[in-house]
Amino acid sequence: MPSFRLPPDRPGGQAPPFVTASSNARRGLRWKSEGVALRILLVDDNPSCAAAVRLLLERQGAQVVDVACRSAEAVKLAAGLHPDVVLIDLMLGDECGLDVAKLLAQDSSGDTPPMVMISAHSLADVAELIATSPAAGFLPKQDLSVDAIRQVIGADSTAVGNR
Repeated sequence: MPSFRLPPDRPGGQAPPFVTASSNARRGLRWKSEGVALRILLVDDNPSCAAAVRLLLERQGAQVVDVACRSAEAVKLAAGLHPDVVLIDLMLGDECGLDVAKLLAQDSSGDTPPMVMISAHSLADVAELIATSPAAGFLPKQDLSVDAIRQVIGADSTAVGNR
């Protein structure tokens, strides 16, 4: 059974729920990221959703380094761009985002960035799937924010901006 945790409450409302993945998740470096733009690779096959997510995150100070629509493209971009985190939609047309996460986790260089699964589905719908993945955790698309991503990947890493 996956472990559930809520990030600390944010002023003005509840913090978004997320699930921490099982022991399959990459144990990352500690983050110390104040003032450093989070470099994000977004994997989503829906162009309008990808554009909205990109706009939202860039307005919050993140840098979306690129958007991939397919697994092969995501693997190639991750290897070449070295993002700080990869956001992966669970449903990628005829592909599954969990398969993309597994492909990225197979990187033999050991430089696999943390991955966060995203979906329009609720946490309750996907918790078991996320628990078996190499992803650091999950965020519902409606709760996406730079702060929420940092909470999932472990907010104090010195690796941000240094990839």
